[in-house]
Amino acid sequence: MTKLFKLSLITATLTMATFNANAAVEIYEKDGMSFSTDGLVNVFYSNSSIDSTNAAGMEEDRTQSRVRTGFLPSNIGFNFSKQLSDVKIGMRSSFWVSLSDSDNNRDASPADLGTGSLIDVRQFYATVSGSWGEVLLGKDFGLYNRANILGDELLLGFGQTSDFFGLVDGGNVSFGNIATGYTYPMPKAQMTYRTPDMNGFKLAVGIMDPNKTAGDSSEELPRFEAELMYNTSFNENSSMKAWVSGVAQTSEINDVEQNQSGIGYGVNVMFSGLSLTASGYSSKGLGHVAGLDHIVGVDTIESDGYLVQAAYTMGDNRVVLTYGESETTDAGNVEVVGIVGDAVHSNTGIAYFRTIVPGVTAVVEYNNTEVDATDSLIAEDNNTFSIGAVVTF
Repeated sequence: MTKLFKLSLITATLTMATFNANAAVEIYEKDGMSFSTDGLVNVFYSNSSIDSTNAAGMEEDRTQSRVRTGFLPSNIGFNFSKQLSDVKIGMRSSFWVSLSDSDNNRDASPADLGTGSLIDVRQFYATVSGSWGEVLLGKDFGLYNRANILGDELLLGFGQTSDFFGLVDGGNVSFGNIATGYTYPMPKAQMTYRTPDMNGFKLAVGIMDPNKTAGDSSEELPRFEAELMYNTSFNENSSMKAWVSGVAQTSEINDVEQNQSGIGYGVNVMFSGLSLTASGYSSKGLGHVAGLDHIVGVDTIESDGYLVQAAYTMGDNRVVLTYGESETTDAGNVEVVGIVGDAVHSNTGIAYFRTIVPGVTAVVEYNNTEVDATDSLIAEDNNTFSIGAVVTF
């Protein structure tokens, strides 16, 4: 994999998806106006043992220890809302930083060494809502595969750190199950409408800033994304959530039309402390091997994946079992990846989460990540142990 691709990938991983399960801290609330803030800080010690085969067929092995950010970057968010008769307006901004920016990249130029927290603004939007639904205007995460990643039981944990993607030595975050079960819904400039709840169903449709196939490509129409959610409760101890999402975009370059499309889906059932989740996706022309849905290309490239998880919560303790896999065909059309033919990426993991006090969670986790791209001789077997803490408010 080229240094250019590693750099672009590592930079892109800083925009990892978020989920903040805790309530925001109210700073001001009076006369229908409110202002609040929320935040998250995490840090993990990780030890990765990697056995790999490069494109030349040479076997390599190494072990690497890190103290770094987990799947979610540390972040702080600010929320504003004001009730105006039957209409409510709101605004949100969130700022994200990496803790993995130490002087660890010995291939970098002297100017790039040292720390640089890479502040990333991934949410900056306004909402207008009423009994008719809600309109979101601004920058937020995409709708395609959004529910897949927000439902990942490892969201507050670590996940996979494939050395093939440069994640072991990467200066930002780990990867969760991106590229081993789902693609990442990159934050995008958008105009999105969400319906009110309709007997458990809620639909979101949006037009997004399109992703360029090339610097001189032509996009006559925006990127279209949609998501349909269904939530229901059977009793106070059991519930079900199901979803489906989609994306479509067309680009043209040198009089050749390239179509990107995808569908995501999943279901989660919870009862008596047990949570079972199964999700998957299928895409053409986007996502590729890296699992980042802003990378688009020729529509002969296809990617499919799935993720199955079981989690059990008992008091302050939660245990998670996870397996995810993604397969990309015709990957050789992405020249910077360095793969010819097909590639399969998988991750098997077990994690233990312990709530120490409200807002402070300890995490112990083990992940085995495998890469199989036999047509290119590329292979990897990565065993990563991590232990860390997540602090939220």
